Amino acid sequence: YALWQEQLLGSTDQADSLIARQLDYWTEALKGLPEEMELPTDYPRPAATSHKGGTVQLQIDPVLHDRLTELARGNRASLFMVLQAALAVLFTRLGAGNDIPLGSPISGRNDDALDGLIGLFINTLVVRTDTSGNPGFEELLSRVRKVSLEAYEHQDVPFERLVEILNPVRSRARHPLFQIMLVLQNTPEASLKFPGLSSSLQLESVGTAKFDLTWELNERRNADGAPDGLEGIVEFSVDLFKRDTVEMLAARYVRILESVASEPSKPIGEIDILLPEERHDLANDWLAWSSSDPD
Repeated sequence: YALWQEQLLGSTDQADSLIARQLDYWTEALKGLPEEMELPTDYPRPAATSHKGGTVQLQIDPVLHDRLTELARGNRASLFMVLQAALAVLFTRLGAGNDIPLGSPISGRNDDALDGLIGLFINTLVVRTDTSGNPGFEELLSRVRKVSLEAYEHQDVPFERLVEILNPVRSRARHPLFQIMLVLQNTPEASLKFPGLSSSLQLESVGTAKFDLTWELNERRNADGAPDGLEGIVEFSVDLFKRDTVEMLAARYVRILESVASEPSKPIGEIDILLPEERHDLANDWLAWSSSDPD
C-alpha cells in the first residue's frame, strides 16, 4: 500500500503530480487558519498536554435522527455534514469565532483495488467552516457541503505530510491545524457469532485524549434501514475541561440539532442554546430583580 501510494502521489518536484496539485489546494484552503481555537475551557492551556482524557455520553433519539437525515437529504448533503455544521454553530455561539476548523477521518479507500485489502488506511482531513454573516442553517450547510466535497477530492495527501509542508507553529500544548475532531461511524456494524455467545460494539474511554475534544458517534439503523438513533461519546482533555462543562456542551449540541431540524432556515445567531434549567434560573433571577424594592 505504501509503495502504491507513493507511486500514485508522485513527487512534489513535479508541478503536475497528484501530490503537488493537492498540496496547492490545501495551501490555499488553509491559508490564514487560526493557530488555536478559542474554546470555552475551564482551565488555561498548559505548556504541554498530558493527553489525559475522559468521556461523557451523547445520545440522539431515533425521531431526531430521522429528522436530521431528512434535513440532509433535502439539502443534497450527508448526515455527517449536518452534524459538522451544527458543531460549528455550537462553537461560534460559545465565542470561538467564525472560522471553525474540524478534523475529520476518512477511510483512505478511494480506489476499488483496495476493497478487498486488509488494513487501516485512514487519513485525516481538516474541514474549515465559515460561519460569518449569521447565515441560516441551510445556507451554512451549503457552505459545509461545498468545502467538504472539495476536501474529499483532495484526500490523498497524508496528514503528517500536510503538516510538514504547511509547517504551522508547533506547540506541545495543542494539536496542529485543528483541536476538535468529529467522527461518524456509519458503516454496517461487524458482528461476531458463536453458539451461546453474543457480542456488541461499545465505545469506552481508555483515559486518554488525542485532541481537546472529540465527538464520536455511531449511527444505528433498524432491520429495514430506517434511522434508529445515534449514540456515542464526547472525549475531552482533562487539562482543559471539567466533566460538567463537557456534559453541558453535549446537551447544547443536541439542543442545536433539535432546533435546526425544526427550523432549518433560522439564522444561526438566533438558535437557542440555553438549556431548560438555565432558562428556569434566568426567569427566576429576572422575577427576583423585577419584584425587588428599587430603594
